[in-house]
Amino acid sequence: MTEMTGAQAIVEALKKEKVNHIFGISGGAVLPIYDVLYDAEMRNILARHEQCVGHMADGYARVSRCPGVCITTSGPGATNLVTGIANAYMDSSPVVAITGQVSRAAIGKDAFQEADIVGITTPITKYVTQVERTEDIPEAIGTAFYIATTGRPGPVLVDVPKDVQEHSTDIEFQDSISLRGYKPRDDPHPIQVKRAVDMLVQAEHPMILAGGGVIISNASHDLLKLAEFMTLPVATTLMGKGSIPENHPLSLGMVGMHGKVEANKLILEADVLLTVGARFSDRTTARVDGFCPDAQIIHIDIDSAEIGKNVKIDLPIVADAGKALRGIYKLIVKKVVKNEKSTWLSRIKQVRDHYTNEQEKDNQSITAPAIVRGLRALLPNNAVIATEVGQNQIWAALHFQSLEPRTFLSSGGLGTMGFGFPAALGAKVAKPDVPVVDIAGDGSFIMSEQELATSVIEEIPVIVVVLNNSMLGMVAQWQRFFYHRRYSGSMLRDSPDFVKLAEAYGAQGIRVGSLEEFSQAVKNGLTSEVTTVIDVPISPEENVYPMIPSGKTLKDMILGD
Repeated sequence: MTEMTGAQAIVEALKKEKVNHIFGISGGAVLPIYDVLYDAEMRNILARHEQCVGHMADGYARVSRCPGVCITTSGPGATNLVTGIANAYMDSSPVVAITGQVSRAAIGKDAFQEADIVGITTPITKYVTQVERTEDIPEAIGTAFYIATTGRPGPVLVDVPKDVQEHSTDIEFQDSISLRGYKPRDDPHPIQVKRAVDMLVQAEHPMILAGGGVIISNASHDLLKLAEFMTLPVATTLMGKGSIPENHPLSLGMVGMHGKVEANKLILEADVLLTVGARFSDRTTARVDGFCPDAQIIHIDIDSAEIGKNVKIDLPIVADAGKALRGIYKLIVKKVVKNEKSTWLSRIKQVRDHYTNEQEKDNQSITAPAIVRGLRALLPNNAVIATEVGQNQIWAALHFQSLEPRTFLSSGGLGTMGFGFPAALGAKVAKPDVPVVDIAGDGSFIMSEQELATSVIEEIPVIVVVLNNSMLGMVAQWQRFFYHRRYSGSMLRDSPDFVKLAEAYGAQGIRVGSLEEFSQAVKNGLTSEVTTVIDVPISPEENVYPMIPSGKTLKDMILGD
């Protein structure tokens, strides 16, 4: 045992978890922690808004394969963090949040900057606790990391009253954490694996739907081995983007409301659908009764609560995605000869050729798809792309080919505008030698542009590509389609000037008017020592296609004007 304060115990516990970076904003209720951090070797990145603290930790976690850590003060500091926590929860991202709290004697008395953050975040965390004794801090922090990173990952919040941080006592650190009642299961049942193999072998048109669980499990290699052996086409969810190289012949791209035509068409022709690490969200399935009505569905997921929640399942396998895929592959290679002449490849080519988007042939006009495809050509395979939410997100998902896992970061479940830029900063902290680009819309970027100060002061240079249509683009598109072009609350017009805004923070701002100028601006940004904001004016009338209206099925795609 060693005598130390609660604040010292928190920092020591973080050291034992090998934490090198913290994203946070100080305040009265965490001053003891920040005083200890002053002498600590771990780097504290001072953000400008607590919501962005959560997004930075989230982006760091997705890229680094390590939990992201964030710290905020009590009351408004903690409540500002709520959106970042909810975003991480929806996308199964391992974030450990530490919040300060008023002293124990003041709890429940409406003290200054008091908020019941435990009650507020209980529905949006995997686990939340308030530490009531200084000697309990090591166990609380260790438990937080263990729960956040095991089973289905997710955010955990530890709330620490200020007097618990200040109190000094003997502290003992445990070598391991064991929790009664929390035993995540990740090994697939062998009988279920055998049944899955039988279904796949007997199928005429089997297909894989890969979700974010494939990436979280680091199972992309296992997915590709099985797909290539059986010649299985692979569609992905938004969160599964990058689980298979999108230039691979078997890759169909994203499925769903704004999915690629070939993915939405061919998934309806599958007779067996092997779904791995996906939760069948409404954005993936569209209207549920029209989602693969003639297919038998195998669902692999580490979270048993997701099995059968949204879609009727024929064969459940509760397991880690990688372990289940390896189990299926090991059995299937004993049953069949490698499938070299599947009719699927010719069918994929037939669908792609029939539905080739004319826009993709246009290499001259400065449209959003052309900008996104041009960006892909300028970046290395391992470049990290973050997106905001709205039209920009879907253009990125459709037209930027992700070639490696953990290189495409987007807010999938919560759909959080303002996510992309702080997530990009977190990703850059995790991978300082890799180019990181945020594909943004003007509406989303405005919601977190203050983090330009963080990027400049903390020396975290990224590139922000603002697809600037002076509108809340996706809202405006729906208003064009379904509300008789009545643009209520969606016109941003031409404020701010993004070039001047970037320069005001000490960043680099460039406005482009052609694809050639855009290419040069990206090259400039890749060598810049400060963040580069590239303002790309596009037509406010430009729509995202394909699109499936609410209440419709995958077969009801709108393909163009």
